[in-house]
Order: sequence, then C-alpha cells, then structure tokens
Amino acid sequence: MGGLSIWHWLILAVVVMLLFGKGRLSDIMGDAAKGIKSFKKGLADEEDERPPVRPATRLQNQPPLDPNPDAKLQPMQDDRPHI
Repeated sequence: MGGLSIWHWLILAVVVMLLFGKGRLSDIMGDAAKGIKSFKKGLADEEDERPPVRPATRLQNQPPLDPNPDAKLQPMQDDRPHI
C-alpha cells in the first residue's frame, strides 16, 4: 500500500482523457511547449542585452605590493593548547 500501481495510473489516464479529450490535451501540451520556448527566448534575449563585465581599472593600475622590510617580523605563534 502507499504506492501507485500500473492500474492506478491507467485509470487516472482514462479519466484525464475523458475530461480533456484527445484534441484538448494535445492543444494544452502545444500551448505549454510554446510558453516554454518563449520563456527560453526571453532569457536568451535578456542575456544578450547585458554589457560585458570588465574589471575595475583602478585595480589594474595599482603597483604590486612590496614585502615588509621589518627585520623583527615573526610568524604568529600558535596559542592552541597542546594535548
């Protein structure tokens, strides 16, 4: 119990065919396909309209960083407790 068997699906398909009919069901599916195609076309058009993203010019004009000349500079000490 709990799952749908093949007989449940067949009965459901017959009910759907009786309610919508063969022609109406194909019209609904055709309309759905047209809607999906227009949605995808709209997304493609929207992506084409965006200008390309360029990096900021101020970051490109900065000189590279020099290392710290301080001779006393040491790495940070580990302060975790030793087990």
